[in-house]
Amino acid sequence: MSRTLDSTLRLKTFASRSEYNLVLSAVRKLQESGFYWSTVTALKLNWYTKNLRIQCEQRGFSLQTDPRSAQPVPHFDCVLKLLCHYMPSKDSGSVLKGPIIIFRRERVPLLLSRPLSTNVSSLQHLCRKAVNGNLEGSEDREQLPCQLKTFYKNMIPQCSQG
Repeated sequence: MSRTLDSTLRLKTFASRSEYNLVLSAVRKLQESGFYWSTVTALKLNWYTKNLRIQCEQRGFSLQTDPRSAQPVPHFDCVLKLLCHYMPSKDSGSVLKGPIIIFRRERVPLLLSRPLSTNVSSLQHLCRKAVNGNLEGSEDREQLPCQLKTFYKNMIPQCSQG
């Protein structure tokens, strides 16, 4: 990817070349996935939307938390796996697995309902989403035509695989 990082992003100094490459890879995956990944202005926020920060550490990606919080947060090797962890599952619709935040003196579960798109998704990405949404398990993947099997194997990690 020849595109440089957005100069409006405020990033910490990288501890190593591998950490820099990890963040570049995460930004690329976020761009390809259609998730909104940049800064959000106040005009784009409604009262339920929160601006979350993702931390990159040696252990992987996690949500930035209040240092006084005793609740541990999970770490993920892929930023998309982190995002999918906080989205409701299709099966249960459960919102209980994520952390609780205090908002206007109420305890509210942290839940990512849908990404804000930065631009229109590519046809290739829409196809990825359609394939992922219609495959139940590995036996379904085996029934795909050869070209689609190859396409599926070469995809970036998606929520259903994580």
